[in-house]
Amino acid sequence: MKNGTERSITAQNILIAVGGRPRYSPIPGAVEYGITSDDIFSLGREPGKTLIVGAGYIGLECAGFLKGLGYDATVMVRSVVLREFDQQMAEIIKDSMVERGIKFLFTTLPNSVEKQSDGRFQVKWTNSKTGEEGSDIFDTVLFAIGRKGLVDDLNLDAAGVEVKNDKIVASESEQTNIPHIYAVGDILHGKPELTPVAIHAGRLLARRLFSGSTQFMDYTNVATTVFTPLEYSCVGLSEEVALQKYGEENIEVFHGFYKPTEFFIPQKSVRYCYLKAIAERSGDQKVLGLHYVGPVAGEVMQGFAAAVKAGLTMKILLNTVGIHPTTAEEFTRLSITKRSGLDPTPATCCS
Repeated sequence: MKNGTERSITAQNILIAVGGRPRYSPIPGAVEYGITSDDIFSLGREPGKTLIVGAGYIGLECAGFLKGLGYDATVMVRSVVLREFDQQMAEIIKDSMVERGIKFLFTTLPNSVEKQSDGRFQVKWTNSKTGEEGSDIFDTVLFAIGRKGLVDDLNLDAAGVEVKNDKIVASESEQTNIPHIYAVGDILHGKPELTPVAIHAGRLLARRLFSGSTQFMDYTNVATTVFTPLEYSCVGLSEEVALQKYGEENIEVFHGFYKPTEFFIPQKSVRYCYLKAIAERSGDQKVLGLHYVGPVAGEVMQGFAAAVKAGLTMKILLNTVGIHPTTAEEFTRLSITKRSGLDPTPATCCS
């Protein structure tokens, strides 16, 4: 216990749901002088000029809102932006952020963080492609390079629970190799690290254990949104995974740019508003993935996510009457395929 006393607890079933915490780079000064996304909202000062190390969704979201608040934001990218996402959409998000004045250091790894006499921090880095070294001074250095499962303090070896790296291995029923020990959430190996996933999996597990339910968590086709200044939402397969899994000759990609009505009066840039549907090429063309960059992306994708889980096809989608004028209706208007080579740019104000 926190007061130093020990306590022993026994139970018929044990659920491990300890989640994870952000990692720091294993470089000098990272832990001493850096912060993570857990700390950014509790800073006792303005963040000022900020370096964000990491280009996953957390890193890009932090860079986006810091720039929106008027601070200089630079993102350090080890390999590619949004590595686990569709790379065409990731490039669009990156380009839209560059347009807003967010800086990027590509293929770059940090070497050290050193505190200066004025309280600011010098970060030294190396470009992994060219070998060129560089440095700059920042007010805040934020690490967003992933999260570590909190298994170290659990002494799971004593119970014989199988662990892989810093995550717990479990079956599709969230059951570990020890029958009465279960795990849900970010601590699970190979499962989406999303809060709604953990909540839903925990709810279904409780119903199976105590209410006689037989329903299991479906970890496929989980929709998610990257809350960058121009939002990106998706459900299902990326184009890369679909092509790898089914082959180029069996995949059709419908795509198009569009012009959101709400961008007209404030004269916001519509250059990067884009969406696509990835479908099987044969039959009614089952939809394998939907991707959308634009305003209120999460609101748009939530309903389509249910449709995809229900077996949405392009035949059904294109026979659906859109609600005008919305951005969601653009999915019902997709008629141009990448295979056709036709220009997906709209010719009129309403796409």
